[in-house]
Amino acid sequence: MEVKEQGFSGQGLRTLFEEKTDAVGVQFSTVTILPGERVPKEGLSKHEENEYSIIIKGKMEGESGGKPFQVSKSNATFIPAGEEHWTINSGEEPCEIVCVLVKEK
Repeated sequence: MEVKEQGFSGQGLRTLFEEKTDAVGVQFSTVTILPGERVPKEGLSKHEENEYSIIIKGKMEGESGGKPFQVSKSNATFIPAGEEHWTINSGEEPCEIVCVLVKEK
């Protein structure tokens, strides 16, 4: 097994590894969202990858695909590629998330 650590964006995102092949691209990261922090700060976000997340600590709420959601510790989420979304840490402690982005080619 190879362990990779690629960096920290300074905004709570830490990419642990990224792998790209002719068939798929995978990025495995951790994210920390502070209490009251909204991602993105304004508007909506979308990306080319399917997003799979597991909430390790804390809670958040937001909207994905025009539908509101609330998640907390031990929940998992899936956001399909291209779906507009946003989230905010609605709790009193940092929200810690393990996130995997998968781009099918």
